[in-house]
Amino acid sequence: MNADEVLAIYNDLAAENVPVWIDGGWCVDALLGKQTREHADLDIAVAREHAERLRELFARWGYQPQPRQDATDWNYVVATGSGSTVDVHVFEFDDEGNNTYGIEYPKDSLTGTGVIAGRKVRCIAAEWMFRFKTAYTPQDKDLEDVRALGERYGFKVPATHRRPAPRL
Repeated sequence: MNADEVLAIYNDLAAENVPVWIDGGWCVDALLGKQTREHADLDIAVAREHAERLRELFARWGYQPQPRQDATDWNYVVATGSGSTVDVHVFEFDDEGNNTYGIEYPKDSLTGTGVIAGRKVRCIAAEWMFRFKTAYTPQDKDLEDVRALGERYGFKVPATHRRPAPRL
């Protein structure tokens, strides 16, 4: 998934009045203001009130649901035959801002903005993206994401997410 594909999806959804927030690796890059690595997919968050319209649009654009054992109505993957893949995270808040459905995003987490290829986008807030990235056992890409967010925003990187010093 490249930046042009990400922005095409983001812009096309905006044109259809389906607001989304960039999550995952592309969120990290948006918060850093530059692409730092290759991305296999795009993660997006969408409010439940827009979820059905999102499904309809993805189907119209050639995205098909991908079979996964852990797929739910609030977390699923769609992909095109050419390999463009989107991981969809659906959420809902009540009038007081409490999460009542789907992915348990804290309301404050959906306040971030970042930049992808010069375009300002809504994304997960930096503090929350850092929290999310440090909440599980990291892969190599996560170590680099956490390091970069820590440097950029002054977050203290936990020992579990630091690369070991090279042996001499």
